[in-house]
Amino acid sequence: MRSVNHVASRARRKKMMKHAKGYFGRRKNVWTVSKNAIEKGWSYAYRDRKAKKREFRALWIQRINAGAREHGMSYSAFMGKLNAKGIEINRKALADLAMNEPKAFKAVVDAVK
Repeated sequence: MRSVNHVASRARRKKMMKHAKGYFGRRKNVWTVSKNAIEKGWSYAYRDRKAKKREFRALWIQRINAGAREHGMSYSAFMGKLNAKGIEINRKALADLAMNEPKAFKAVVDAVK
């Protein structure tokens, strides 16, 4: 009779099944269905952690563009002059200024003009 380590294999499955908590139908209690659903979910999560960064950068650029255009400047011209002047302020901070602190953003725009 062959020896099978049921303790370890059950523990492995149980650990995986914990991740399927809250899934609908057989996805939460049938091993093969669950395993596929969990792995698919993990691959989406990995992909979308990268995508989230791209989406936020795009959002910041749109906000900076809108702010710059209020002062008669395009985004690319604004960023070009910002770099030429050697002002190191990231897009996240610039977008925040453009949205919430228009006076401070205007000061930055005036500094590069």
